Formats: sequence, C-alpha cells, structure tokens
Amino acid sequence: MRRGDRNVLTDVSLSVRRGDFLAITGPNGGGKTTLLRIILGLLQPTSGHIRYFNPSGKEGDKPAFGYLPQKNAVDAHFPVTVSEVIASGLLTMRGIDNGTRRHEIERVLELIDMTDLANRPIGHLSGGQLQRALFGRAIIRKPEILVLDEPLSYIDKHFEERLYDIIDDISHSATILLVSHEMSEISAMANRHIIVDHTLTECCATRHFIPPQCTE
Repeated sequence: MRRGDRNVLTDVSLSVRRGDFLAITGPNGGGKTTLLRIILGLLQPTSGHIRYFNPSGKEGDKPAFGYLPQKNAVDAHFPVTVSEVIASGLLTMRGIDNGTRRHEIERVLELIDMTDLANRPIGHLSGGQLQRALFGRAIIRKPEILVLDEPLSYIDKHFEERLYDIIDDISHSATILLVSHEMSEISAMANRHIIVDHTLTECCATRHFIPPQCTE
C-alpha cells in the first residue's frame, strides 16, 4: 500500500479467524490505521487483495462491520445529536422498524452512560463524550466484526473500566480488531497481538495464539 511516493505497508499477510481478538500496536505512522481501512474496504491495496469468507468457509460478501475511527477523523461541528450519531450505525440495516430502532438507540445510550446527553449536539461534547458516542455507533448493530482505532483516546477515566467490560462482553460474540497504545488491559483480553511498522509481525508469546509461522 503506497501513500504518495512511499510505501505505507509492504509484504503484509494476515488471516483473521472468526472469534479472534486482535490487539494491534506499532509506532505512529507505521500503517495501523491504513491496515484497518483496507480490511474495512475503505481503501484498496495497490497490490494483493482482501477476501472475506462466510461461516461455511466459502468466499462471500463483506461482513457486517462496526467501526470506531480515530476521533480526529470526525467533524465534531457537524450538526447532529448524540442519538443521531448512534442511530447512524443502523443505516445499512434492512427491515428494522421504528420501534426496534428506538429501543436499540436507548439500549446503547444506557450502555455508554449517555442517556442524559441523547439530544446534545456533538459540537457541545467533551472529547471523551464524543468518543463514547462514536463507540455507540460502532456497536449498535451488534456487528460480526468490530474494528476499534484507539478507542481509549480521550475517554474519561471514570468510564475506562466500563469500556473494557463492554469490549470484553462483545468479544464473546464478535471478532475484534483493536488498535491501542495502552495494552495492559487489552492484551489480557486479546488472543493475538499484531505489531504493525510498515510491515506486519505477529507476537509469538505463549499467552497468545501461536500462529503457524512461529512453530515452523
């Protein structure tokens, strides 16, 4: 994958299995966000390809993703409320009626402790509150794959433990790819640890899943 006249990622090969929890680390500018955006289908690699497989093992359509981008990728002055941000996570779902939609929005508002801020414009939120609203948008549709790019950024300390609990609970029913510089808690939940620094290296520590290349 190239950006301008330089390679952002080179010789990257990664297989993600259903139910994996990947903790992804690496230096700033090393290509972590680029890797996530390729997996999500938001960027096309300059060579190679990405393939998705259905539960039967056959190649299929892109699965249902939930995505929390870095906060600086979001226009905080866009005139929408917390509820509207969270509701936007349901836009691609078909056949959902208004009653179910309202119920799911209320469920997520309570889960992320933002019920009292439901009608507040996002431009009037703190950085941590905006991050929680964006996290709510990512999880509302109960995605098959949850992709989180620095979810702890700006998060209020009093909500941090709650966020860990929510992510841990989701990990029992979804595949998770999570980029974070704060790995103490995350690594305890993850079964794989990926290091991205213009290429990809998988940690072979025994506390994680041991990939085939570590046993050859």
